[in-house]
Amino acid sequence: MAVDPVGVPLWIPSVAPNNWRGAGTVTRHALDIRSGSFVVARATELGEVVSVTARAAQGRGGAILVLGDAGIGKSTLIDQAAARLDGWQVLRAGGIEFESELPYSALHQLCAPVFDHRAGLPAPQRRALDTVFGLYAEVTPTPMLVGLAVLGLLSAAGRRRPVFCVIDDVQWIDAGSRQVLAFVAARVAAERVAIVFAARDVAPVSELGRLPALTLTGLTDSEALALLRSRAPFGHEAAIVQRILAEAAGNPLALVEFANDAGPFGLPGDAGRGTVERRFVSRFLRLPAPTRSVLALAAAEPTGDLVLLRRAMAIQGLDAADLAAAEDSGLLVTGPRVHFRHPLARSAAYRSTGAGARRQAHAALAAATDVDVEPDRRAWHRANAINGPHEETAAELERSAGRAQRRGGLAAVAAFLERAARLTPGRSQQARRLLTAARARLGSGAPSAARELVDEAERLQPEPADRSAARLLRATIDYHVARSIPATIALIDAADGVGPDDARETYLEAFASLMFSVDEPGRLRRLALHIRERVPPRQSPRPVDLLLQALVEQNLRPVDEAMPQMRRAVDAFREHARTPDADPWWMERACVLSVDLGDSDAMDEIVDRQVELARAQGAYAILPHALRFQAVARTIVGRFAEAHVCITEARAVDEAAGTSNLVGSDLMLAAWSGDADRFRGIREKLRGWVGVNPTALHYANAVLCNGSGDHEAALEAMLLVRDQHRRGSYAVSAFHHELVEAAAYVGRPEEAKESAAWIGDVARVNPNAWSTGTHLLACALLDAGLGAQDHYLEAISRLAGSGMRVHYARSRLLYGEWLRRIGRRTEARVELRTAYDLLSTIGARGFAGRAARELEAIGEPSLADDADPLAGLTARELLVARKVASGAGTKEVAALLFVSPRTIDAHLRNLYRKLGITSRRQLRELFR
Repeated sequence: MAVDPVGVPLWIPSVAPNNWRGAGTVTRHALDIRSGSFVVARATELGEVVSVTARAAQGRGGAILVLGDAGIGKSTLIDQAAARLDGWQVLRAGGIEFESELPYSALHQLCAPVFDHRAGLPAPQRRALDTVFGLYAEVTPTPMLVGLAVLGLLSAAGRRRPVFCVIDDVQWIDAGSRQVLAFVAARVAAERVAIVFAARDVAPVSELGRLPALTLTGLTDSEALALLRSRAPFGHEAAIVQRILAEAAGNPLALVEFANDAGPFGLPGDAGRGTVERRFVSRFLRLPAPTRSVLALAAAEPTGDLVLLRRAMAIQGLDAADLAAAEDSGLLVTGPRVHFRHPLARSAAYRSTGAGARRQAHAALAAATDVDVEPDRRAWHRANAINGPHEETAAELERSAGRAQRRGGLAAVAAFLERAARLTPGRSQQARRLLTAARARLGSGAPSAARELVDEAERLQPEPADRSAARLLRATIDYHVARSIPATIALIDAADGVGPDDARETYLEAFASLMFSVDEPGRLRRLALHIRERVPPRQSPRPVDLLLQALVEQNLRPVDEAMPQMRRAVDAFREHARTPDADPWWMERACVLSVDLGDSDAMDEIVDRQVELARAQGAYAILPHALRFQAVARTIVGRFAEAHVCITEARAVDEAAGTSNLVGSDLMLAAWSGDADRFRGIREKLRGWVGVNPTALHYANAVLCNGSGDHEAALEAMLLVRDQHRRGSYAVSAFHHELVEAAAYVGRPEEAKESAAWIGDVARVNPNAWSTGTHLLACALLDAGLGAQDHYLEAISRLAGSGMRVHYARSRLLYGEWLRRIGRRTEARVELRTAYDLLSTIGARGFAGRAARELEAIGEPSLADDADPLAGLTARELLVARKVASGAGTKEVAALLFVSPRTIDAHLRNLYRKLGITSRRQLRELFR
């Protein structure tokens, strides 16, 4: 047994740190007394933390969440782990209760020592960091982009030496920092980075809920007694000892505090009042008034800036002797930075100071803060120094909200505006600021808090325009929470109460959400009529105005009359997409119109630009949807491998954001690929999801069934789509071809007349290779005579000149099947062989199987698929392989997948091994 310098025994585990996990023979607690302070080092628990650092040292980083009550020893445990790390860089940040709304304040603490590493980051990440640190004014970065930048920063620092990040009092750090750090913690598995979070309770830190958690409990009676005796070497009466043990309930900090305050007859009279914080309050209240004033200033200024503290002290007439007395109290520690001995000591000092004295402390700190360096902190201090309305300070807080908006701190925006509202003299302006704060709360993902602010604004009886805005905002909150048909209808009703210009995009969002729903018959048409009456055309319409008008006209007019407006909207979005300041919102809906027009060039151009913009702007609320629609667009034209890559990347975004999305694009790709098992699995996942597009489900099912040759089932599915379309839901042109083919093959051409007419109208009004080729195929399928041949040949010619590879291949299949049916076997063999080769290459295995069966029927040998060398790769590895083969660099691919470059290097090593290659050049050759 070892003995420390003051003679207190230490229990030293006999096992190596990286073997401590689950070591049941190790004594649970070790007591280490040095320099008058105590340390409770828990051997098994310490081993859990040290094992994270041991793996990080080998490039297999990780994170752990340490939970426990105040004073239970979380910080001490982490400090003991840090003390064992030779040659590591230790980064620290801590949440502070009074600073929990300032944007990215904890991130500033953690990253400041390694901030110079940002120079090697990709430009978007570097700008994101500069923006949140106030060095650069740009488009507001999302927490995901900031998280990716911080991951890159820590990864770069870890290349020099391992990094140990300590984030204490997580329950008090600002929401933006917490979200970013949770993102980073989930992605350090390939890094020399270990992260330890400490919090009192898991509930306020739900973002970290997936991390392994280590919960610290109180000391046993024997351990508590050993600690108490070490802290009170002269001893207490047995009754006093028992009372201290009972009051402390195994909390180490409580034991020490109670032992220090115990008098000859027991604990002070207020000990029974409970918490450890009350012990700090008692000690604080016994100090002289000047000492308490210094502690109040230090508690109200959480940055620990000693120079600022001294300036504020001078404003209040305090001097160096008062600061020394505050340090001698045992509550405050001074050095390069000022900090309290324990967060509870800070809380006790702040809350035990009278309201008037607190305001004086904040006023002194506001006066001492440089407005050019820390304008937001100065505004916050000024706000806390005022008792009652004060428009000048409210306006200053509003300016701080604007700066927070640019840095991406929506929670801070709301906090500044809420405080500004309560300092606003006029009720009308106060209501307006509360509504703006509510919008920020909704944007930060706090709909309940947003709804409470709307309630508060409405109680102020705002002006009529603000009342309407409040009603619309409440409906918007409900819509974003539920996404149900009733919520959508309520949103429409609320939009009726505001001006048409303010309601346009609300109507557009509501209309788009109802387009594919199976709801009350005629509702979509009635809504279209309502919008046309309510929203007059603009003299200088924006693309989004043209989009709304096109959707309305598409649901009110015959297709040939609506097409010109649809064409105008698509062209406007196509032109807008080419501009430097293009906005990715609503581009997906314009792509749907381009599909209706049969314009594959516009479809590809707009959807590709939407993905590009969403990536560049860090618009991660849009990006996964844009990627999934890009996957649909790739599937429609027959580029299935690229569609798979888009879906995998969309999943990576969802995983990074902690969100989930419908898998309609997965369903579409499975249907076109002829993968019946995967199709059924995805369809099962979609059961019960609100907002599932039933027409898309039936369409995908019809594609799968037509591909396998089950035309009866395909027709049944498409007739359901037709019936829903007649009831007022929406179907795009591509749906109608599946109906025509199925009806023709089962001998029910009368069922196809309506769809054939639709296709013909599109081709006549908007002729292009896709629309005209599809119309000619429909004519061929419905022509019972030999005249079908001309239609088939012309359709093949038109589709050959388009980018619609899968539709071209299907036209060769349909023509080959027709030739076989009329007995022209030699010609059929050529068409079917060509169709089989094309469809197999594309990956349309269902349709390729149809071609193979037709070839077998005319005596061709059975066709076997070549082995796919990429089949053994995981979805993530396949995406990395395709991106690298296309010329993307490691950092670029890492940014796409929200991981570090080291993780991409690990993926490359794995896929090289599976493919039997050793270089990027070989990878490019393989894909070529």
